[in-house]
Amino acid sequence: MNEHQQQIKVLEKEIFDKQAQLSELRRSDEPEVVSDYELIGPKGKVRLSELFGEHTDLIVIHNMGSSCPYCTLWADGFNGMLRHFENRGAFVVVSPDTPDVQKEFADSRGWHFRMISNGDSGFTEDMGYMREHQGKMGPWPGFSTFHRKESGAIHRIAHASFGPGDPYCGLWHMIGLLKDGAGDWQAKFSYGH
Repeated sequence: MNEHQQQIKVLEKEIFDKQAQLSELRRSDEPEVVSDYELIGPKGKVRLSELFGEHTDLIVIHNMGSSCPYCTLWADGFNGMLRHFENRGAFVVVSPDTPDVQKEFADSRGWHFRMISNGDSGFTEDMGYMREHQGKMGPWPGFSTFHRKESGAIHRIAHASFGPGDPYCGLWHMIGLLKDGAGDWQAKFSYGH
């Protein structure tokens, strides 16, 4: 192994260790007690507590909706990992779209995960995923993890935002290793295939 390859190995280990440290710090923060929000599902009103199903842990994806090709990129990837997620805890995608729009878009993408509309519940805002972008307030992508205690109390354990290059979408890291990296590549709903 030459010196350049050795530097790569050292840096990879540092990044791996830092990512583990970051996850531990996020999990060890004081859990945040959250309300049992009333959201909107395909069959009408649904409480946050109902999204756990048989699990005590829940992953909620904060998705910007059917107008965002980047949120679609992340969701396409999560769809492929759904069985793995659901083996560990409940999994749901929340967006501002209505249930009808969500269903139509999910069907067009072949998504199998549950989708819930934020509606006017304040959930997305309260979780910190409504932000200003280009002078307008709107949803922001990311995720939150929740734990339901035996008492029924719901705690948010951790959360993180999504964005190009984040550790939650392996595509960025793989295309980053192409000859010219990601270049000016942009996520799209379709690539003409």
